[in-house]
Amino acid sequence: MPTAVWLNGEFVERDAARVSAFDAGFQHAVGLFETMLAVGARVHRLDEHLTRLTASARTLALAKSLRHDPLAEAVRRTVQRAGLDRARVRLTITGGDLNLLESERAQPPHPTILIIAQPATVYPDAMFEKGVLITVADDRVNPLDSSAGHKTLNYWPRLRALQTAARQGAGETLMLQVTNHIAGGAVSNLFTVRDGVLHTAPARGEEERGAIASPVLPGITRGLLIDLAHQAGVGCNRGLLAIDDALDADEVFLTNSSWGVLPVTRIEGKAIGAGAPGPITRDLLERWRRDAGLSERA
Repeated sequence: MPTAVWLNGEFVERDAARVSAFDAGFQHAVGLFETMLAVGARVHRLDEHLTRLTASARTLALAKSLRHDPLAEAVRRTVQRAGLDRARVRLTITGGDLNLLESERAQPPHPTILIIAQPATVYPDAMFEKGVLITVADDRVNPLDSSAGHKTLNYWPRLRALQTAARQGAGETLMLQVTNHIAGGAVSNLFTVRDGVLHTAPARGEEERGAIASPVLPGITRGLLIDLAHQAGVGCNRGLLAIDDALDADEVFLTNSSWGVLPVTRIEGKAIGAGAPGPITRDLLERWRRDAGLSERA
């Protein structure tokens, strides 16, 4: 499997990609990551991904010294080295060799930076042509968790919920907040369509003044889809969504950087709309493919 690995400033062989047993990412899940799509040598929305990553690193006090341009160059070099037609790019930054119990250090810890480019997941055409079933997870997302809404390494609850959904034949699972409002999918953002208008939950940073911080990740593809919808003359409302808002919607779709736009045609036992991907979902999927450079390669 063609894979390129960049670790702390240099390329290493896959089997030699190792970090310290004392690394804060391994010891305490202290870290952030971004998953990106590369088509040929172009990394889709690279600048947006790195802007989100560096902002989270500052907000969560993970690292103050991350520099956008050198990170971007390292990502591009890793993609070029892999030489893949379509690649899944994972950028991980951890707290490095960090003892969280130390109150003072002579030198600030150096973060561990790992970039991997490997073949992208190939999703069945039927997922996009017929849509997918999603379930509703038992776990709840807590808006009082200061790390919620950031792409941290603490993904175990989400992956466990996703595994449970997969055993039921579902393509994703819906995560609710402790208030029972929709947060999104385990690994995606959610949109509903009602009367020709998009609706999505407000993400971190989009809350009304005085409101509790949103635990919803400001997804890169989510932001792009809002822009693409605007270009298509489709409005988008950001507001709290209840489960009935999704169940009674004309269309529902999920977004992330791997699949782009994924139509949802059933939530648990309830068919969505006509039980097939709707016209707005199909149009936005094609617009995303063109933006990513996939249409001519499909």
